[in-house]
Amino acid sequence: MAFRLSHEQQELQRGIRDFIQGRLPLEKVAAIGNGAQDAGLWSELAEMGVFHLRLAESAGGLGLSHVDAALVFEELGRALVPGPLVWTHLAAGLIDGAATGETVVTGLDLTSNRYSPFVLEHRDVADAVLVLKDEGVWRVDPGSIEATPVVPLDPLTPVHHAERLPDGERIADAQAAAALVLLGTTLCASMLLGISEATSEMGVAYAKERRQFDKPIGSFQAIKHMLADTFVRQELARAAVYAAAGTLDHPEVGDVATAVAASKLIAGESAMKNARTCVQVHGGMGYTWEVPVHFFLKRTWVLESTFGTVDEHADEIAAHFGG
Repeated sequence: MAFRLSHEQQELQRGIRDFIQGRLPLEKVAAIGNGAQDAGLWSELAEMGVFHLRLAESAGGLGLSHVDAALVFEELGRALVPGPLVWTHLAAGLIDGAATGETVVTGLDLTSNRYSPFVLEHRDVADAVLVLKDEGVWRVDPGSIEATPVVPLDPLTPVHHAERLPDGERIADAQAAAALVLLGTTLCASMLLGISEATSEMGVAYAKERRQFDKPIGSFQAIKHMLADTFVRQELARAAVYAAAGTLDHPEVGDVATAVAASKLIAGESAMKNARTCVQVHGGMGYTWEVPVHFFLKRTWVLESTFGTVDEHADEIAAHFGG
């Protein structure tokens, strides 16, 4: 598949990036605190089409592609934008108000994890819970779920543990559930790609500024090699994520499930290694609250466990090729 971003796609990605940099620069991320929802930011993201960009124009959407969605979510991941972004996007067209951001939707993928306790993100700000099962898609009222708050890995992603889930309302069939799992996996991989890019760039920038022995630490060969590896990983992740999104748009070019699994595997490993490298380059400062580098590592842990872990996708790919 010959793949190159169109001028319109480049402008879409640039527009989202410019908006987020102006509205939520990285130094403000830590100030959000305890996963509090910024209602104003959420509404602005909705107005920009983040949640309804794939809906047909006849349904009030923008009629854009899976690739376009991947580009947008890459930027959301790069900027650590908080909230149940992927789940609300998935719910557009299924749950009233999700497309416009008026209904905040979180969710659970029970096709890959059927065991309690179930980890429910952003429960306190959600108006609905989208539950994906092999048998179909259900809508559950978050108020009907008995859940206990726990200390989250990512302070901007509050979580609750639930031992059981009520039945809820079935709103779509098994085929729709399978499609949503593939899309959700690709969007998570896109956000991981954004993290991989951001941490590579932050590591390079800091290595140019930080001096030891009267030289920038970026001049030391060991640091050069570490940062070069971050760039290689990010570009490999980009190829995998864009290929997965492109295959969702054109399933005739390859096996969709394998392409999607590869994107989550490669982007997940890239984000994890790049975030760790960035923290290492920053030294002891990288773990402090004043330096937001560590937020990228924590968000990576959250995204890596959503819609299948890296190990689960590796097993899926191995099984596809007879491993």
